Amino acid sequence: MTTPYPHRPGTDEHAAPPPGCPAHGLVADAFGGDHPAPSGLRRLYGPEAENDPMGLYEKLRAEHGSVAPVLLHGDVPAWLVLGHSENLHMTRTPSQFSRDSRRWRAVNDGSVPPDHPLAPIFTWQPICVFADGADHERLRGAVTDSIGRIDHRGVRRFINRYSNRLVNDFCQDGRADLVSRFAEHLPMMVMAQILGMPEEYNERLVGAARDMIKGTETAVGSNAYVMGVLDRLVARRRAAPDEDFASWLVQHPAGLTDAEVAQHLRLVLIAAYETTANLIANVLRMVLTDPRFRAQLSGGHMTLPEAVEQTLWDEPPFTTIFGRWAVGDTELGGQRIKAGDALVVGIAAANVDPVVRPDVNASMQGNRAHLAFSGGPHECPGQDIGRAIADTGIDALLLRLPDLQLAVPEEDLSWSASLMSRHLQELPVTFAARPPQDVAGPPSATPQHAPRTEWQVESPRPVPAQAASAPAAVPPVPVAPAGSPPPLAPTPAGPIPAQRGPGAPERAWQAVVRWWRGY
Repeated sequence: MTTPYPHRPGTDEHAAPPPGCPAHGLVADAFGGDHPAPSGLRRLYGPEAENDPMGLYEKLRAEHGSVAPVLLHGDVPAWLVLGHSENLHMTRTPSQFSRDSRRWRAVNDGSVPPDHPLAPIFTWQPICVFADGADHERLRGAVTDSIGRIDHRGVRRFINRYSNRLVNDFCQDGRADLVSRFAEHLPMMVMAQILGMPEEYNERLVGAARDMIKGTETAVGSNAYVMGVLDRLVARRRAAPDEDFASWLVQHPAGLTDAEVAQHLRLVLIAAYETTANLIANVLRMVLTDPRFRAQLSGGHMTLPEAVEQTLWDEPPFTTIFGRWAVGDTELGGQRIKAGDALVVGIAAANVDPVVRPDVNASMQGNRAHLAFSGGPHECPGQDIGRAIADTGIDALLLRLPDLQLAVPEEDLSWSASLMSRHLQELPVTFAARPPQDVAGPPSATPQHAPRTEWQVESPRPVPAQAASAPAAVPPVPVAPAGSPPPLAPTPAGPIPAQRGPGAPERAWQAVVRWWRGY
């Protein structure tokens, strides 16, 4: 068995890594320097990981099984957990695999410096994601209680309005990039509204949110910009609370400090933004490139929420989550894990684990056993908000532009990848140009008709004698949308008053659907 760490340095007995250890051959340069990776180990960064992460995971699975030794940025050793059941065990057993990054031996011995590119991800902060036990319960409780106060119908209304606003910006052009002009902006607009800072939404906030988790040279600066925005928000809400997420955290009985509130706001903002932006882009790509996927949606055999769940299996927004740290010496997936070792939750790899999914092309409709939102006590608490933004936003986009077509061959699409995520760089589409519409109205492919100002009540028109003697035609029964309650029984045939034209039942169903969708 191999282990990604030597024993704690500083003693004569373990002055060098043992042969076969992933740390064997590493030099003191924390960022890798000009030397090859240790023999037999693969990097979770660089060309191979960025160009074909799924291919890399399968190579690691073939070489090492369900748990593989890997290298993070700077050739820092860690374990990547590939198996579905092994990931569940790790995430559900905090007594063995802690979220407290202060346990990481590489941090304590100086192998990983404070300015490491992944520092915004692993640097310990006073938030629930780095806590276990009672501290985790106190902090997590404040977050989940505040999420529980969010008005989901109100959120859907904002999603529709922001979707309309974004589509209005390009609907007259006949072409657009749905990543840069829709997927990357809608989640940030909605989350800024939920948190209570819609005035802070801008291009820089969007760019910083994406950059800070990529392990780039500018990640630390991007993190500082985001925290500056959130610190100002906390100060405003401490002085003048409002009906928003930031105020609920400030006022929660758990008594969070300003630093704890700001850090949790960052956690919610970045987690919800990155996952949802990737999810929207991935669902739209599948709709545009997979004829079976689009046919199932168009034919009513799959709803948008079901399409979202299928995408969470096939293209999860986070490919991995770093990290867990071993509390003591243990074993996982046949590998010996040492106390202080770092582990990475392999979400994308676990979702295609042959043990639980022998046929990756099989439909996973109705199955929510994927690990797209991790698992255990640290499972994403805001996943339903992300789902709502994705399915409501995509629904609004497709209602506005039902004739979307991919503007380039599918093989020309490209991705950019980092340790934790992989997202489309562009999704260029074409469509018939359309005029903008009222952002407050329901999304529609055609301009909305002017509403009636008053009811038109008229006497029934006289029926000609010849028509009166003929059998009365029975009006067709409108077909309800999939999943709707059964329609009322048809009324006996007869004259229809002018204030209830033949389209009235259909308009009634449309009103119910509009209410459900939040507009």
